[in-house]
Amino acid sequence: MIFDILTIFPELLNSPLDESILRRARDKGQITVNLTDIRDYAFDRHQTTDDRPFGGGEGMVMKAEPLALAVEKIKNRDPEGKVILLSPQGFKYDQTTARRLSQESHLILVCGRYEGVDERFREGYVDEEISLGDFILTGGELAAMVVIDSVTRLLPGVLGCSDSAEKDTFSRNLLKHPQYTRPRVFNGSGVPAELLSGNHELIADYRFLASVKRTLKQRPDLVKKEKFSSNELKVLRRHGLYDDVIRNQKDIR
Repeated sequence: MIFDILTIFPELLNSPLDESILRRARDKGQITVNLTDIRDYAFDRHQTTDDRPFGGGEGMVMKAEPLALAVEKIKNRDPEGKVILLSPQGFKYDQTTARRLSQESHLILVCGRYEGVDERFREGYVDEEISLGDFILTGGELAAMVVIDSVTRLLPGVLGCSDSAEKDTFSRNLLKHPQYTRPRVFNGSGVPAELLSGNHELIADYRFLASVKRTLKQRPDLVKKEKFSSNELKVLRRHGLYDDVIRNQKDIR
């Protein structure tokens, strides 16, 4: 997969791209990441990429011309590249969106800054706007890295364990169950007996129930959207969690 990142601060992105899973994926050719400095497409000798808003008001607005020229050059190489603007006005990013984007072959990520981008660029060049949530970042660079990281780990062969991405938090509308490793006792606290039993069915039920309990406590809004199998509903009934779930999910059967 190809990621093109358009930014006025390309140096901000070098370090995270050179570490951990992203570095390995780049080394193996599973992803290609190109950094484009938007200033290289500015017309004047000062490489101006922003200006004051028409009509007055606070802040600065990113100019349309440098952004458009940068996108056009990339599109000349690959017309199918999907242009995504990282902006607080975009649709909220989630795991479903990450999965959908992982099916693309080329993402062009435009890092917004200041008060936003000229509306004519947004209307004429942007395919999709994405926001990480209801808060403001200094710029879209961190958001771009979140998209690249979350999408890359869903690509076939990127993670060492093929089940990791499928069983992560948000692979369903449930938070992941608690995890334990050695030592068996830490600060007087042990490991749940089910995990030491060697009984795969018992372990699976424990992890499922622990996941449901954690989600009910920390993110009950997610339970509303989750669909449980008939066997899972039986497990919930058997362990006294069915009533708690049904209060959060009216359409459960």
